[in-house]
Amino acid sequence: MNKAVKYIVLFLLFGLLILVRYFEDALFYDPYLIFFKNDYLYIDSPRREVAKLVVFTTFRYVLNAIISLSILYVFFKSKSIIKFSVIIYFGSYVLLMLAYMYFVVNPRQEDYYMFFNVRRFLIQPIILLLLIPAFYYHKLRK
Repeated sequence: MNKAVKYIVLFLLFGLLILVRYFEDALFYDPYLIFFKNDYLYIDSPRREVAKLVVFTTFRYVLNAIISLSILYVFFKSKSIIKFSVIIYFGSYVLLMLAYMYFVVNPRQEDYYMFFNVRRFLIQPIILLLLIPAFYYHKLRK
């Protein structure tokens, strides 16, 4: 793949991540979108359907993960990096979802900041922002 095609594909993949974020209100059930945009330290946790929330959060995580893995593949062209990244994404999902479910089931005002950050890792491609420099540095060290 020449550089022009690589940059176009990367541009399109990052565009997909932006579209997921832009259409989050229409695509995903998440009562916490509005909750965390407002003054969440002074209001109670919103009503929510836990099963539906877990399904849509998982869907969004998987969608972001697939796009992120595609970006990593285009950047590095390495199946071993993708295999390792899949393990990272799966392990992160399990740990983050356990913490997320704790905060959803036991909403306490003093935990909202931690809940906000756990939720952020689940619904945004932050792991990609950590993996790109890590793999780039690893590639330079080889």
